[in-house]
Amino acid sequence: MKRQVPGLAETARDSRPEIPDGVFLVRVDGAQFRWHAHKPFYILRLSVIEPRTLAGQPIVGRLYCTQKSMWKLGWFLRDFLYDPELLAHEQVDEKALPGLRGVVKISHTVINGISLINLDGFAPASQWEELSAAPVSTASRSNTAEATR
Repeated sequence: MKRQVPGLAETARDSRPEIPDGVFLVRVDGAQFRWHAHKPFYILRLSVIEPRTLAGQPIVGRLYCTQKSMWKLGWFLRDFLYDPELLAHEQVDEKALPGLRGVVKISHTVINGISLINLDGFAPASQWEELSAAPVSTASRSNTAEATR
C-alpha cells in the first residue's frame, strides 16, 4: 500500500546548500589514505574559509595516488605549504595536513548517479585575493592549472 505523506520530500533533502563550482579559500580538516588495488587515494576533508557566505561548509574530495596522478597530489601538497622536508623524503603525514590552508578550484560530476566533487586545481592561500577577484571561466583544466599556478 502506498500513502501520500506531505512534507516527506523536504526531510529527504540535504539541509546544507550545495557548494557551487568555483574557487575557494579552504582549510584542511582531515585526510585519510584509502588503499585500493588499482587506485589508492587520499580522502580530503576541507572547510571553506572564503567566500564568507559559504564559510564552514565542507568540501570532500579525493586525490588519487597512482603513478599517473601523483603530480596532482604533489601540486596540492606544495601549494598548501606542506612540510618540504617530508615532501623531499616522499612522505605524507596525515597528522601534518589538518590546518593547512590554500585555494582550491572545484567542479561537480555525476558518475553512476552519484555526485562527486573534482579537485581541479590548487594555489597558495597568499593568492586568494588575486584569484577571488578573477571571473570564473569555463576554461579547460590545463588552462585552469596554468592560471592558478
